[in-house]
Amino acid sequence: MTEQRTTAHGPRIVVGVGPEEFGSALAFAADEAQRAGCGLHLVHSVDLTPIPADHVLIPAADVEAWGAERLAEAVKLADDVVGATVPVTHELVRGTPVGALVEIGRTARMVVLEHRHLSRLSRIVNRTVAGGVAAHLRVPVAAVPSGWRPDGKQRVVVAGVDVADRSDEVLRAALAEAHARDAQLRLVHSWSLPRPYEGALSAEDVRSWSDSSRAEVNAALDRLGDLTAATDAEVQVEQGRAAESLVEASADAELLVIGRHDPLVPIGSHIGPVARAVLREARCPVLLASPRPHRAAYHP
Repeated sequence: MTEQRTTAHGPRIVVGVGPEEFGSALAFAADEAQRAGCGLHLVHSVDLTPIPADHVLIPAADVEAWGAERLAEAVKLADDVVGATVPVTHELVRGTPVGALVEIGRTARMVVLEHRHLSRLSRIVNRTVAGGVAAHLRVPVAAVPSGWRPDGKQRVVVAGVDVADRSDEVLRAALAEAHARDAQLRLVHSWSLPRPYEGALSAEDVRSWSDSSRAEVNAALDRLGDLTAATDAEVQVEQGRAAESLVEASADAELLVIGRHDPLVPIGSHIGPVARAVLREARCPVLLASPRPHRAAYHP
């Protein structure tokens, strides 16, 4: 059954309910929906792709019945979490998780998914659903690590700043999240030389390069026109690999905001190597900001 995907408060937050854990993603999404005053829409996809003959065949009706039970479990949990504060709707669809969430997520305020920390071998053969969804959508996509809970975390929103003069959307998203959460905004920028040349710079050169990068990040923040942000934001610049710096910064953050490549490019969609690495390893929820301004994003 297809439902109307907006509420009186505008686009809803869509949550992908997978076959395994979903409690952390649901908790994050419920908090976002309550903060924004919008609906929460739970989606479970039933993939009926033909099974090879040498595998055990499971009747399609049984697969759909199991999916319906899984979705009902998620709806009950969502109702318990939000009470009557925001509307909770749900949808059982046929198709792959990525395909279903991309289609439904086009008109969403945000799409939220849960991901597990996989072994290196598992990462080679499995792409994250969050990465696949983010590669094909322009709306914000949040990936929440299984088992994550906000308890004990500092009220800090971290934003990864790559090229400062092309980071406006990431900065706007991070600033909006920091304001909404009454959290400190920390901007993280890393720079590095090709590995053969990493030891070629003197300590003075490193300081000079870092100071120049910090000035560029501050200038980008100033362009947003929010004097409070420019005054209160912490700018962290260091020599090193971007993914490693962001994963480390995620350890004491309640949210990490990063950018992604513009989706739907002619040769295929992808979110970029840094975003993929951060999705795999981050210790807090990761918000993949919309690569361009989007009418459904961030602001109630």
